[in-house]
Amino acid sequence: MLVKQILSMKPTGAVYTIAPTASVADAAKMLSEKRIGAIIVSEDGTLPLGIISERDIVRELGKRGAEVLAHNVADLMTRNLMTCVTGDDARDVLERMTEGRFRHMPVIDASGHMIGLVSIGDAVSARLKELRAERDALTGMIMGN
Repeated sequence: MLVKQILSMKPTGAVYTIAPTASVADAAKMLSEKRIGAIIVSEDGTLPLGIISERDIVRELGKRGAEVLAHNVADLMTRNLMTCVTGDDARDVLERMTEGRFRHMPVIDASGHMIGLVSIGDAVSARLKELRAERDALTGMIMGN
């Protein structure tokens, strides 16, 4: 299954972004309100600069304490952002996420503008659908259907 197909199966194409100058407290509030695991950091809402996740915030809270909530998102965000394109295979995306130990990957177009976001849950769900379809096809062949 391709990333393009994964995006089409998502209930909403919304990608939440936050400015690098926003506070970590604002990011935590957005994560909680939207019930999401990560926010793309962007100045304009289309060009991704980085990503900040629940894990990033919790990790820094553990290290620095509550004072980290007053810091800018840019201080905590992951800058080396891994991205994918709509033509990438879900298996490849899943493998990259697993190897890199991250859970969210922005989908970009040829000009680097963000057009969606794929989570590890999206990629796993897509792979499971593929496996079910393969199983059903093989069962049909064996049964003579």
